[in-house]
Amino acid sequence: MPHVSVTIAGRQYRMACDEGQEEHLIRLARDIDERITQLRGAFGEIGDQRLVVMAAITIADELAGARGRIRALESDIESQRDARASAMARIEASEEEVARTIDAVAERIERLVAELAPKERGTVGMG
Repeated sequence: MPHVSVTIAGRQYRMACDEGQEEHLIRLARDIDERITQLRGAFGEIGDQRLVVMAAITIADELAGARGRIRALESDIESQRDARASAMARIEASEEEVARTIDAVAERIERLVAELAPKERGTVGMG
């Protein structure tokens, strides 16, 4: 298992991670370190432990917000899927109705042709 060294709040930590996750772990540690630096700039030297807790709470708050947005998007996607399924059902019903109407019109035309055909033969034969 690979190990990487990261620096957070001026302290170096050696951490294990899965193969191929080294750069990801370094980026995460860099993000945490930047947050602590920002908090230190905003609140001054209030103690490393307190800064780390504040950074963790900030990250947890962002994560909770992201999860809420994900749930809202998933709900929106589900609503859109339902609307699409409903629209597809209406389209299929409309297509079936159009097909029935075309069949009915075709039958009517065939009946009219059948009715007119004997009359035309009689007219043609008389001329």
